Amino acid sequence: MGQALPVSYVRVVGVERITPRTARVAFTGDALAELLEDRPDQQMKLCFPRAGQGAPRLPEPDADDIYGMRWYEAYLAIPEPERPLMRSFTVRAYDRQSGVMSVDFVLHGDDGPAARWGRDARPGDVLGMVGPSSAYARPLPAADWLLLAGDETALPAIGTLLEFLPAGARAVAYVEVADEADEQVLASPGEVTVHWLHRDRGEQLVDAVRGVALPAGSGAAWLAGEAGTVRALRRHLVEERGLPKRAVEFSGYWRERLTQDDAPTEEDLAWAKERAAEDQDPS
Repeated sequence: MGQALPVSYVRVVGVERITPRTARVAFTGDALAELLEDRPDQQMKLCFPRAGQGAPRLPEPDADDIYGMRWYEAYLAIPEPERPLMRSFTVRAYDRQSGVMSVDFVLHGDDGPAARWGRDARPGDVLGMVGPSSAYARPLPAADWLLLAGDETALPAIGTLLEFLPAGARAVAYVEVADEADEQVLASPGEVTVHWLHRDRGEQLVDAVRGVALPAGSGAAWLAGEAGTVRALRRHLVEERGLPKRAVEFSGYWRERLTQDDAPTEEDLAWAKERAAEDQDPS
């Protein structure tokens, strides 16, 4: 039997601008203590209210729902003018003592619903939350070293992955941001080197990873950010560097010139099919 996908409401209790283009929003919620686990890279979706709504309209969760399928059907059944917009996020931190969850909002220049909401967020604002669920957790493979690569949308996950590394674990991170002002402090008990790439200087993630000398021993990689960039990085690491496919965890968080509301492209579908096949392959 599968695990029902949790649905809940969360309320803003604080907002901090941690970089010029990143807002860290603090939430509380009655279900957070039960839903959030002590693990990195917890993925969930936030649901944003439509204009004129004080809180997003959400379907009731179904106790017998498997992996949220019937819930999603009920979500689609909400009339479009009232249906909340959903966007994917990573839990940046959770303080069990205070019951506060932190989520970082990248304030893109495209004025999308999440960036617009993050810019204007105030204490008392209410969002819906779908997940996170351990059913979707993807632990990293055991390896002698770890390569992390992503843009600013991947920083929350990279931050948690580094914080959960065991003492002495070796990792190197390449993070592409707009400019030096968008760098963040990343802490870790492991032996970590972070390389910041600045788009205003013409520095790009793919070029940087292609030029790095990988350490000796078995390696693993974690990649996230713009989908086309992630695909190029994965191809390079698997086809040119020889990393096993199962040693490369990857997620396309966003797509150039497209939103999460746009239909998947043929390449999106091909990559989803390949990933599903790998998940089913026990070898």
